Amino acid sequence: MTIGLNHYLILAGILFCIGLYGALSRRNAVAILMCIEIMLNAVNITMVAFSRYIVASALTGQIFAIFIMTVAAAEAAVGLAIFISLYRHRETVDVERMDLLKW
Repeated sequence: MTIGLNHYLILAGILFCIGLYGALSRRNAVAILMCIEIMLNAVNITMVAFSRYIVASALTGQIFAIFIMTVAAAEAAVGLAIFISLYRHRETVDVERMDLLKW
């Protein structure tokens, strides 16, 4: 049995659905960030799979995946900094209690 494009797309779809469910159902801010990272990794799998099976000579999917990883790392760093600041002032990471922008 060979692994084809459909297998990668199914895996990416499952990962994206798991990440989406986690991001919508969690109340912890750090868990929401982790679920967003899972969703971005599912997009990376899709990009690389399409690049490999559609246009094998071009590396566009791999290059886009590297850019997505860079943006995801920056998003995680900024998000964690914001959540640490909110935790210091509110003493919770529950996103339902973080509804006001003022301290």
